Amino acid sequence: MLTIHAADEVRCAWDDPEPVKDGAVAVEGDRVAAVGTLAEVQERFPGARVRRWPGVLGPARVHEGPLPEAPTPRERVHLVLKSGAVAVLAEYAGAPELRAAAERNDVVVLPGVRPAAIVRGGRADLAVLDGTGACVATVCAGRLVHRRR
Repeated sequence: MLTIHAADEVRCAWDDPEPVKDGAVAVEGDRVAAVGTLAEVQERFPGARVRRWPGVLGPARVHEGPLPEAPTPRERVHLVLKSGAVAVLAEYAGAPELRAAAERNDVVVLPGVRPAAIVRGGRADLAVLDGTGACVATVCAGRLVHRRR
């Protein structure tokens, strides 16, 4: 199913000097199908489900430190997702149970930090942040995995 994620502003990279105002990202399966203004994306994909988010939509983060403490590996990974991150560094996810929990949730385990970007045809990893930088929603490989209530 194709879903359009829309926000007041879309940034293909967090340091993007020209964000898309009233922007949108179309997601098909686990891939980015299009990026543009909401009007452009809706015209290209009529009838698609639209999720409107308050704040700025951009690429999901890479969690660069130890995973948050929680009673189970699954809950530790979920806390990472709630922060807007969909990738963790291998040095902090070395325990087999943490790697397994990450893989079950489509969280990428990286050998090092990489720049995050929204790219047409790339994996649909998105984060929506409010004015304080807090995560409103996280999309991991095309699936909505966190939504702040």
